[in-house]
Amino acid sequence: MKVTKVKITFIKPVAGMVAFAEVVLDEQLFLCGIGIHEKMSGGGYRLTYPIKMSGNKPFQLFHPVHKELSQRIEQAVITQLKTVKSAANAGHRSTDTKQS
Repeated sequence: MKVTKVKITFIKPVAGMVAFAEVVLDEQLFLCGIGIHEKMSGGGYRLTYPIKMSGNKPFQLFHPVHKELSQRIEQAVITQLKTVKSAANAGHRSTDTKQS
């Protein structure tokens, strides 16, 4: 699967979370609610995928099954995050881009 679109939306930082990502795979599958967190070590970012709580039990709504897809999503999101940070410094709060 190929990451064909990424949109980043910044939030007020909460417990290390700085933004949310929306990702489109193969122009066919839309995934949203992907959290972007600053790593505690300060060296980069990590992604978290959404969960739904049922009572005290969490259920993952979706997540990559294969490491290769996980890495592709992470790379596309972090690349777009860096682009958005530059745009945010210019007065924009979110942006989306099709990936090539």
